[in-house]
Amino acid sequence: MENSINIKSLYRKRQIHIILPVFFVSVIAFLDRVNVAYAGMTMTKDLPWLSPEIFGAGAGMFFLGYFFFEIPGALFAAKFDACKWIARIMFTWGLVCGLLAFVQSPTQFYIVRFLLGACEASLYPVIYAVLYPRWFMANERAAAISLMLTSLPVSNIIGAPLAGVLLEMHLFGLQGWQSLFVLEAIPAIIFTFVFVFWVKDRPSKSQWLTDEEKVYMENVYKKEQDEIANAKKYTIWQALTDKTVWRLVIIYFFWATGFLGFSFWMPQVLKNLSGWSTSVVGFALVIPMIIALCGQLVWGMSSSRTGEKRWHVATAMFLGAIGLGGAPFISSPLLSLVFVTFVAVGINAAMGVWWSVPTTFLSGAAAAGATALINSLANLGGYFGPYMLGMVKTYTGTTDLGYFILSGGLCISALLMLTLKKTMPTDKNNI
Repeated sequence: MENSINIKSLYRKRQIHIILPVFFVSVIAFLDRVNVAYAGMTMTKDLPWLSPEIFGAGAGMFFLGYFFFEIPGALFAAKFDACKWIARIMFTWGLVCGLLAFVQSPTQFYIVRFLLGACEASLYPVIYAVLYPRWFMANERAAAISLMLTSLPVSNIIGAPLAGVLLEMHLFGLQGWQSLFVLEAIPAIIFTFVFVFWVKDRPSKSQWLTDEEKVYMENVYKKEQDEIANAKKYTIWQALTDKTVWRLVIIYFFWATGFLGFSFWMPQVLKNLSGWSTSVVGFALVIPMIIALCGQLVWGMSSSRTGEKRWHVATAMFLGAIGLGGAPFISSPLLSLVFVTFVAVGINAAMGVWWSVPTTFLSGAAAAGATALINSLANLGGYFGPYMLGMVKTYTGTTDLGYFILSGGLCISALLMLTLKKTMPTDKNNI
């Protein structure tokens, strides 16, 4: 059977019918998640109550919604239809994102950001642990996830200049930041209906594979699940209490703290440091994001080719730590952009490699539940990072101390990554 399958042709088909639509979902999701970072450059002037501390807390409130709804959503999708669940996620987060344009108090700001996180909860665990293992073999997964996760820098490449322009415009009688929230909510609602007809949650349901390809894909998936189960069959509870899973939680917590603390405050810090207009800041941020996108592709292809994971992740974390730790010492706008590039590459490049790790030793509902646990608890760092930076700025007048803390967190992530086992059941080579 395998000899009659053109593997390259099959991969190209999956790029079009799986990676591409999921890429679009992720671009829209990240735009709607972090557009508040760009809106913050002007909304703080229109809303007197929006202090740095309240802004940081509200930005991070998104991840409290994640925390409460991540695991139930992932387990539900693992048992039923993953693609319909992703479509539901998109539709509801699109509606809630538009509501951000009309918040009038700290309480409303907190509630809407919390609801946005609750709506998006389980999106990435369903992609990583349910959808992708059914569609991509273990030795393809790091590259496939990395290719999809180029959506994160791409969303900034699109979102940064778009936000910079929109913030200086007044559409529909709204302030620029209000227009930003409303306009960026619309794609999520529209693409919901495109996605649900485009993507199927397993090969046997697809219309674009031949019968031989369907059988081949289903057999490969079953074989990999059996290999994992033969090494150690995890129940959902065992997966949620596994030491390796909790080590991954800690690694990703410090990573997410640095990633999201940096993401939510980066536009404002660069604007204050440089004195550039919002539109110039938006276009300037395209540069580090393009470089981060290239880094993500290189890291993912390298990991899939060599089978190595630990050092791929750790070196990226160390690079990000250098960027964050050095940023407070920079006074030149152009040199600060160089350090922003270090951080952007460091916190983005190994993301696809990282999310291929849990499915090397977990499968089925156990993988979905554990991935959701990792994402939900670790993303509390997304609450801590922005809030901590907001408090540091409120009480010290700068974010310098906050960036030192974030840099230390990335170093901890890198060192812990190197303590993971070198081999997992589905690895074809040492990692």
